[in-house]
Amino acid sequence: MKKIKKDSRENIFFSVLILLLFFLVTGFLIYSNVKISQKRTELLTKIENLKKEIQVLEKKNEELRTGIEKTESEDYQEKILSEQGYIRKGAQQVVVLPPKEGEKEKTSEQKNLWQRLLEKIGL
Repeated sequence: MKKIKKDSRENIFFSVLILLLFFLVTGFLIYSNVKISQKRTELLTKIENLKKEIQVLEKKNEELRTGIEKTESEDYQEKILSEQGYIRKGAQQVVVLPPKEGEKEKTSEQKNLWQRLLEKIGL
């Protein structure tokens, strides 16, 4: 009888031990699965953000390439050079000077004279 009780206690102890190990392993696997799922969601979000960033950068790259092509054209280069004061070979440069101080007064006097004349006529 003692042997049967001893065997029964050992069987219960090993059964509880095995059951406890089973729950520990199952809990660990569930915990790991949840962590992996969270990491996967985080990485998918990063992938989407990086795809959007790639699209923005590709658009900017295309704009820059277009700008480079534009600056390589002769018309653009001539425009920039003319803005800087350079002229083409064989072309004449025309410079418009501001009126001198005395000329400004003459223009004002002429306008005043014409205005006076029109006032006298009645227009």
